[in-house]
Amino acid sequence: MCIGMGQAYLGAFAHPAPHHLPVAVVGSGRSAQLLAQSINDKADGDLEVRTVGDRSAAVDRLKHQDIFGAYVLPAHGAKGAAGTAGTADASVAKGASDGADGAGEAAASGASAGTSGAGGAVAPGKPAPELLVATAASDTSATVVQKVFTPIAAHHGAPLKVTDVAPPAEDDPTGQGIFFLLVAISIGSYASVAVIGDAGAVLPLRLRAALALGTSFVVGLIGTAFAGPVFHLVDHGLGGLWGMAWLYSAGILLIGTGLHTFLRRWTTLGVMTLFVMLNFTSSGGIFRPEMQNGFFAALHSFWNGAGFVEGTRSHVYFDGYGLPGHVWTLVWWLVSGLVTIGVAALAEKRRRTAGAEAAAHAAAVAAAAVAATVPEPAPERSGPPMRTAGGAGAGHGSADAATALEEEMEEAVGV
Repeated sequence: MCIGMGQAYLGAFAHPAPHHLPVAVVGSGRSAQLLAQSINDKADGDLEVRTVGDRSAAVDRLKHQDIFGAYVLPAHGAKGAAGTAGTADASVAKGASDGADGAGEAAASGASAGTSGAGGAVAPGKPAPELLVATAASDTSATVVQKVFTPIAAHHGAPLKVTDVAPPAEDDPTGQGIFFLLVAISIGSYASVAVIGDAGAVLPLRLRAALALGTSFVVGLIGTAFAGPVFHLVDHGLGGLWGMAWLYSAGILLIGTGLHTFLRRWTTLGVMTLFVMLNFTSSGGIFRPEMQNGFFAALHSFWNGAGFVEGTRSHVYFDGYGLPGHVWTLVWWLVSGLVTIGVAALAEKRRRTAGAEAAAHAAAVAAAAVAATVPEPAPERSGPPMRTAGGAGAGHGSADAATALEEEMEEAVGV
């Protein structure tokens, strides 16, 4: 567990850096295209910069999580758009490159100052560049984007104004409370697997599966209570949140209960590998996949923790955009749990059949051993018994023989 947790957490979180992080430059003129191209050239794959026609279109893309930052050029445009702009463009691109190079440090520090208001005072009448972000999608990504575009705004001679178009709940300023809610629900689910698997091992599998579903119902309620009335991470849509929490928890419990049939004492390690080491790290709750290496970014596309975190974000902050896909992810994990239970039921049935056949075979062997040990009874003689002069001694001999035969039969039965 120590090795696995270290590899998973440090492999996923130790060196965050942007990988094709999608951002936009807002504007339809040549200046916007030149700025986007220069940033792309200098970012060397860290950023994926595109142009968006106007501010409203940029806001719409942010709320659809197509981009994670949009730089709105000041009204007078970029200085280096034409003519003597070569030097200015180089300066802008260098600033973007420096920002991209330091993006990992910004994400790791978690600094989010300035993401909800103006970046500083602007001289009266002078247009200021504006950066649009959506902190509810990822606070760390918003921080990285701000670090990238701050030097570009400085080139335009004005402080950067940062506007958060999708802020998280007031009591969850970083938006990471959903991730820690995921942790609580996960622990409640996979810890229950050990109890159902060990203490309930004598119960039929169908009853253990029913206990798993009932436990997931309760765990979902507890998670919803934490998110709503207890810590106020979510201020609306608690019914939908509970539905996703139940789907998520039920998938874990059913898969874990089914795996216990095969893994036995290794079940805890198995469920921790699936639902902690690979799950928490790929959920996107701390760093989105654009800030992680390819392995964890790939897991994010179909793992159940990512389905819960992204589904909750979509449900609470982004008007349900993309929600059906995330719910289907959770449903498929639940179906996988049911399939695991079915396979486990077949395996246990085969074990019971094999055990019954072994017991019947053992009984047959024991019966054969008894039959082979007990001698055949002597045939009865016809006619009157013969008397001899030593009749008394013969009678004692017959009694001794009968006693010896009885003891031998008792020993055979005992065997």
